[in-house]
Amino acid sequence: MRPGFAAPEGSLGACRIAERRRGAHIRGMDQSLAAFAGLTLVFCFAGFVKGVIGMGLPTVAMGFLTLLMPPAEAATVLVLPSFVTNVWQLAAGPRLVALARRFWPLLLAATIATVVAARWLGAVSSAGTLAALGAALALYAITRLAPLRIEVSARHEWWLGPLVGAVTGVVTATTGVFVMPAVPYLQALRLAPEDLVQALGLSFTVSTIALAAALADNGQFQWPHASASVLALAAAIGGMLLGQAVRTRMQPKTFRLWFLIGLLLLGLHLMLRGLI
Repeated sequence: MRPGFAAPEGSLGACRIAERRRGAHIRGMDQSLAAFAGLTLVFCFAGFVKGVIGMGLPTVAMGFLTLLMPPAEAATVLVLPSFVTNVWQLAAGPRLVALARRFWPLLLAATIATVVAARWLGAVSSAGTLAALGAALALYAITRLAPLRIEVSARHEWWLGPLVGAVTGVVTATTGVFVMPAVPYLQALRLAPEDLVQALGLSFTVSTIALAAALADNGQFQWPHASASVLALAAAIGGMLLGQAVRTRMQPKTFRLWFLIGLLLLGLHLMLRGLI
């Protein structure tokens, strides 16, 4: 082919001089439709879990999305639905200012550690991301399934809070999920139920913003992900509303048990995928 001529797939194809490869085009459309359908199902289920038990959307979504796409891309799609649903949860409680004053050392440490670890290791894009994500999911499931409940005295918060926040930030930057060890720590403080829900929402919201900053700093945000994020948000909200509607008609403890068992199996599967 002489210089200056377009390839057959370019302008010559548009002018009907060269034949288009219709089969590849149709296959691409089918793959896109399948990807959007999978994305919708994942976020519907993740939202349903959050509607029933009050948490779990980022954890469930991130775990299942890595079966469909690379972890860094999954984390990018997750940012918008995670942020909106956690702000929704955060705004529901009456003690936002008091909880922010109490837990600011944890939140600040988590934010700094997320950005620093992302620059050092890569934002959800290191070689061991998949195995680390699986380990985080499995460990969280094990801690929730274990009958032992740890209690942390409030007098230790001044040093333990920043430490937990820093570790949570590293886990967030590496895996895209921010439940470990922040969730077990907040639960161990034996907060009142309303305060716990709002404290979790506060922690998740700050971690989502930190993760978004880390992804942007690493150049992970791309415009094609915007439509997927909006679709994910709509599916997550629909799943949440459905979960809240059926919560009174089912046994949350039984649902939580099977959810944690499933999360454990998913975590083990991701660990094996990451190690093999």
